[in-house]
Amino acid sequence: MVDISTTYLGLKLRSPLVVGAAAPLTENIENIKRIEDVGASAVVLHSFFEEQLLEERYALYHHLTHNRDSHPEAISYFPEQEIFHVGSEAYLNQIRYAKETVDIPIIASLNSSNSGNWGNYAKKVEQAGADGLELNIYYVPTDLNTTGEQIEQTYLDIVESVTSSVNLPVAVKLSPFFSNMANMAKRLSDAGANGLVLFNRFYQPDINLETLEAEPNLLLSTSREMRLPMRWIAILYGAVPLDFAATSGIRTAHDVIKMMMVGANVTMLVSTLLSQGLEHLQKIEKNLIEWLEVKEYDSISQLQGSMSQVNCPNPNIFERVQYLKAVQTYQPHSGLVNR
Repeated sequence: MVDISTTYLGLKLRSPLVVGAAAPLTENIENIKRIEDVGASAVVLHSFFEEQLLEERYALYHHLTHNRDSHPEAISYFPEQEIFHVGSEAYLNQIRYAKETVDIPIIASLNSSNSGNWGNYAKKVEQAGADGLELNIYYVPTDLNTTGEQIEQTYLDIVESVTSSVNLPVAVKLSPFFSNMANMAKRLSDAGANGLVLFNRFYQPDINLETLEAEPNLLLSTSREMRLPMRWIAILYGAVPLDFAATSGIRTAHDVIKMMMVGANVTMLVSTLLSQGLEHLQKIEKNLIEWLEVKEYDSISQLQGSMSQVNCPNPNIFERVQYLKAVQTYQPHSGLVNR
């Protein structure tokens, strides 16, 4: 039997198939049980957002300062959670319950956009029993006076505030929009990160032509989107002392194989399970094992990093030379003149 085990953030996993953070998949304990039953090697819980923590603090301050004549045990004055599914204590309880219920590793997810809010809460996440922490930095800068250097420093400050507070392994999930992704990866590693999750997807709003209002429009990723994280994992593998989780567009066993070939430790499955159901993970694993057996691999570790830039026979394939070849070899529509 081919060995498909891997390691990620110091965790020994039975396969590279990890269920990524997505509320419809991982905020329900029954789903987490099913995720283990279908063979996932680990699960990333749905994110707890910085806004939730701030909302609780502001609401608590408001109710404590605006009801001075009330009895201190009048709990009806405390804020209700109206926008978000769970509060900070409920999220910690979900971690505890998940750890009691399943045997696969539980990775918590904190979603942040600025530094200074996560140190103490990250400690509580660790105390609740999480096996690892995914720090999802979702930040869309719009201030005309904010420089790229300041943005990068914000990321580093967030990571340092968390890694200095916990002993948990920390993976950073970030966007590809940096002037020098390689340098940013190195600096995140120096700040204490143990891994990178590449890449975050920024959800783009749409315009409703009937109501003339902007509205959210969530589109699930396709396999085409995996090329960007595949390229950067290939470039960074062996260059920085980090583990890599590939996310965005991983829908088939072939997608998983390609990501492992460029150096990923694990692949995060979300869109394919939302559209196909949790049982689709079993099909991906079956096809993964079949491919490895046909190609006569004894283990998936044999192919990990084999097509990374450091090991690829043609390392320029991930840089500008391949871009030039691509634009020159594309065949246009037959009705167009191809010079």
